[in-house]
Amino acid sequence: MSPSVLVVDDSPTIRMFHAEVLREAGFAVREAENGFEALEALAAAAADLVVVDVNMPVMDGLSFVDRLRTDGADRTPVLVVSSQAGAGDRADATRRGADGYLVKPADPVLLVALARRLLAAGAHR
Repeated sequence: MSPSVLVVDDSPTIRMFHAEVLREAGFAVREAENGFEALEALAAAAADLVVVDVNMPVMDGLSFVDRLRTDGADRTPVLVVSSQAGAGDRADATRRGADGYLVKPADPVLLVALARRLLAAGAHR
């Protein structure tokens, strides 16, 4: 069975791009438009990895990570993909519980490689 990935981004174009890259790499992909929808999707069916944007309406990506880590201490690996490129942005995401960070536009090869690395590392601590 293919690893499942939940792709979370409010931009349909970016969400579709990430989803397609991951599908082509053999992942089973579901999608959500914001952090709140992502929490609902995970409550309905677990994912092996979440790829999430930071800047989204309703619930942003870092608030999503906060909720995911505090509500039952879920350790599903989370890869943040954001247009925020500062060292402080990466450090903040990591401090909140993200397992990886890529800057948009994400290189498809790096996206797939990091997704595989996080899954292989068993980031489900």
